Amino acid sequence: MSVATGFEALYGAAPDGVWAAPGRVNLIGEYTDFNDGFVLPLALPHTTVAAVSRRADGVLRLHSADADGGVVQLALDALEPLSGGWAAYPAGVAWALREAGHAIGGADVHLASTVPTGAGLSSSAALEVVTALALNDLFGLGLTRPELARIAQRAENAFVGVPCGIMDQMASACAQEGHALHLDTRDLSHRQVPFQLAAEGLELLVVDTRVKHALGDGAYAERRAGCEAGARALGVRALRDVDLAHLPAALGRLDGTTLRYVRHVVSDNDRVVRTIALLDAGATREIGPLLTEGHASLRDDLRVSCPELDLVVETANAAGALGARMTGGGFGGSAVVLVDADRAAGVAAAVRSAFADAGYAEPGVFPAVPSAGARRL
Repeated sequence: MSVATGFEALYGAAPDGVWAAPGRVNLIGEYTDFNDGFVLPLALPHTTVAAVSRRADGVLRLHSADADGGVVQLALDALEPLSGGWAAYPAGVAWALREAGHAIGGADVHLASTVPTGAGLSSSAALEVVTALALNDLFGLGLTRPELARIAQRAENAFVGVPCGIMDQMASACAQEGHALHLDTRDLSHRQVPFQLAAEGLELLVVDTRVKHALGDGAYAERRAGCEAGARALGVRALRDVDLAHLPAALGRLDGTTLRYVRHVVSDNDRVVRTIALLDAGATREIGPLLTEGHASLRDDLRVSCPELDLVVETANAAGALGARMTGGGFGGSAVVLVDADRAAGVAAAVRSAFADAGYAEPGVFPAVPSAGARRL
């Protein structure tokens, strides 16, 4: 059943329109976005699709084909931060739009998603961005894609209560097919970097470990606070302002944990810059070691990896991958693996075999095809 058909069955009339927003995978630049740094994500072909109609009575009705339960009905005038649950994300977008002074009325919304949840592939950002784009179009708000991303981030930060940076929402809103998005998270300036893997005989595999360790609960917020403490100790606005060449002197002024966090952010910011330089030079194969280097930093300095992610990286590289690293917040979720296309099947088989030998559940493996950002269908 299509999303539009599901909407009509649910609400008794055809929707005013249907929109889609993708999940994303981050090629490199992890935990840099809330430090005003650089990131390099790309949109996935997996999307959250929303069929939406306007209402004139200030009522927001939300339904997900992927969640148990019926329609969630909320009054826009009474919206307040919700604790948990998928409905907090689209409700938070409506709340953030009204908080920013945008005149929106009610809406009927029916959602369905192919973005894996809990895999570090930004299913929440896809849900937020598709809602923001639909309401923007239906109510004629005239907001730009970066402005919609800011609204979506505000919803997740202040309404849902997750202190995320802006990368996920910008990737979902602004990515282009066949490109990675070079984003400066300080001012949201961005550039589409050609990332034509098939033309170069390469594949970027996503390996979903299908695990999420409880250790990750609260760890993101703790690392964000630690990075902000490091910036204060160094007298800079954000860790983006610490140059790699000056890192050794800066580290001498910090304690152990903060030192590690700062070292990761500054070095990963530099890895983004070096990766983009290689891509601009047509040397895509040469970014592999930077991916693996980034994983070591996430594992050893930021300490957000886990045995399953480490096993993906170690096994893939041993099986002939060009490079690999965890992606997303860590403690489970997914890794990316850059590999020659003719070796992709063998690398995937080696990872699955290693997981079986370790007694882990079989991971999901699929190619990351750089895809289009949010759009009306």
